[in-house]
Amino acid sequence: MNILVTGASRGIGAQLVTQLAEQGHTVIAASRNITELRRLATTIAEHHPGAAIHTLPLDLSGNNAGDNFTDRLQSIIPHLDVLVNNAGALINKPFPEITLGELQYIYEVNVFGPFRLIQMLLPMLSAAPAPSHIVNISSMGGVQGSAKFPGLAAYSSSKAALANLSELLAEELKEKNIRVNCLALGAAQTEMLETAFPGYKAPVTAAEMAQWVGWFAINGHRFFNGKVLPVALSTP
Repeated sequence: MNILVTGASRGIGAQLVTQLAEQGHTVIAASRNITELRRLATTIAEHHPGAAIHTLPLDLSGNNAGDNFTDRLQSIIPHLDVLVNNAGALINKPFPEITLGELQYIYEVNVFGPFRLIQMLLPMLSAAPAPSHIVNISSMGGVQGSAKFPGLAAYSSSKAALANLSELLAEELKEKNIRVNCLALGAAQTEMLETAFPGYKAPVTAAEMAQWVGWFAINGHRFFNGKVLPVALSTP
């Protein structure tokens, strides 16, 4: 399969790229941190010389996000089977102190960026020989009725928006042979978790969470479409 993973330079994204490449898929790792991406690709190639791993710079934080990205992607693969919107940004700050600029940045990365990226990639997703799969990575903090925590108003509300967008896109894109699901992740041991909950030790490692996300990205659309699925042992 041809699989694109955003936010691939660290945490769950880096583990996901590594595991998918080791399984023999053609993986395109995208992030604004191209230095870390190239380091990741080099490590994968050293351990698995035949791995089909490609890196592309992608910054979802501004209006120019994705400029020429589709052209670069099409030079690598003819179609896209799976898109994992894993890139995310978090700020841990009391609600009264969050600035408009900070709020806009969180929404640019977590909502507007994936929105625009999906729009750009629709032709490549529609061209897949079998139903393609968009997996949006949300958070348990964005699930209605779940536990909520101080300081995460911007992050959790943006993830709720991404989850709702996933439900809407599943309905709108089904005639294009594209299926859309959203995984609301609980606590996994990543740098982002440390930012949100300093000192907390998660019961799941980034590699373990990536293993489940990878399986779902490849197989989940055979069973689900338009679903927001909690994947959590703890929150946190």
